Amino acid sequence: MNIIPALVIGFLFGFILQKIGASNPQKIIDMLRLKDFHLMKTILFAIGLSNLLLFTLLLLGIVDVSHLSIKSSYMGVIVGGGIMGLGWAISGFCPGTGLVALGEGRKDALSFVLGGTIGALLLTLVYEKIKDTVLFFDLGGKMTLAVTNVKGSPALFPAISGIFVAGGIGILFIIIAFILPDKK
Repeated sequence: MNIIPALVIGFLFGFILQKIGASNPQKIIDMLRLKDFHLMKTILFAIGLSNLLLFTLLLLGIVDVSHLSIKSSYMGVIVGGGIMGLGWAISGFCPGTGLVALGEGRKDALSFVLGGTIGALLLTLVYEKIKDTVLFFDLGGKMTLAVTNVKGSPALFPAISGIFVAGGIGILFIIIAFILPDKK
């Protein structure tokens, strides 16, 4: 990807995160505690809409499927996801919102970003020693929910086109976003 479009997209994404309040850790914690659904509604709507747009563009041939990559499943993804989720719940930041909050000048975001950077550095330093452990055992390889034509990626539901599964999930997420109340 060319650096200019990437910077523009990143700036717009950060701007939107800041405008919807996602850079405020208390709003994220309230969402995770199921007290305030505003961010959850926004996230579900964004995921649903992007699902519909991406798979429609794939179906129309506007987006080339070769630009998509499906990552392999392995135990480290589950462990890492758990660690990230715990960090998200404790700090009120995820990587994107932490960077936006840092851009706002929040001091708590500085410690979050430094902690994430140190964690990434530590993983880089110990990777050679842990790469053959259970953390990196394959849990079934690359798989999609439905047929997407991504090479080497079998589908869990091989008789169904990806547009129908992604479209259904997208519509479901959008409906949930509209049904949820703003606050509990």
